[in-house]
Amino acid sequence: MAVTAQMVKELREKTGAGMMDCKKALTETNGDMDKAIDYLREKGIAKAAKKADRIAAEGLTAVVTSGNEAVILEVNSETDFVAKNEAFKTLIDELGQFLLANKPATVEEALAATMDNGNTVEAHINSAIAKIGEKLTLRRFVVVTKNDADSFGSYLHMGGRIGVLTVLEGTTDEAAAKDVAMHIAAINPKYVSRDEVSAEETEREREILTQQALNEGKPENIVAKMVEGRLSKYFQDICLLDQPFVKNPDQKVRDFVKSVGGTVKSFVRYEVGEGIEKRQDNFAEEVMSQVKK
Repeated sequence: MAVTAQMVKELREKTGAGMMDCKKALTETNGDMDKAIDYLREKGIAKAAKKADRIAAEGLTAVVTSGNEAVILEVNSETDFVAKNEAFKTLIDELGQFLLANKPATVEEALAATMDNGNTVEAHINSAIAKIGEKLTLRRFVVVTKNDADSFGSYLHMGGRIGVLTVLEGTTDEAAAKDVAMHIAAINPKYVSRDEVSAEETEREREILTQQALNEGKPENIVAKMVEGRLSKYFQDICLLDQPFVKNPDQKVRDFVKSVGGTVKSFVRYEVGEGIEKRQDNFAEEVMSQVKK
């Protein structure tokens, strides 16, 4: 029996398993939906699917480097306890190595890619879910390249709760690059420099600061000068190069980087769970909901 896209879609909705796993299950069972579900359960994939509606907002970030290439990734789990599990850490390393070697463009492309063990990345993660017992997700990653004259700086804070990967151009001083990554982990800038801030964002902030000054009753003839001063402070808050360096607050980051003969090309900062809405269940209600099942 020919396996159709509609059949794959239906099986995915029933089990939550990945597209390739569903297609394989239907092929192996000659299109029998019930047998395909049993097939996925036997493989431990449906067990993973049962956890699909849970919120995975814990986990770890990691950085893997190889020569002039590096990848930073975030893998989520449901609890901080599992994030400390050696099997979970092994999974992150395996995923990092695979991403670095294959450089998929998106998470979706990565999940559909085949690993050396013959399984898709998605199936490999599902296998880990079956063993570990929690929902695990590859949330995001970025592959970064540099030249021989540049340096990577990586830093993991709190064992990987925050991960940073930065590139310094024009210097091979890896210690300095790591210091910049440490600063980024601590201060959390949004941009490298003011040049990256859009005109729209700058103008919106200028309008807000202008209105604030007027509401404070400041004379209109000095408002413009006040606004520019406050705008400079705003840039200092969000732009890396304008910030006082954490290891020497008397020195700006741009001056520190210049002192080692480099410039900041880019940085990526991941904080585990940022932007994920964490479920705030009442513990007693959660226990009762389990009892009633």
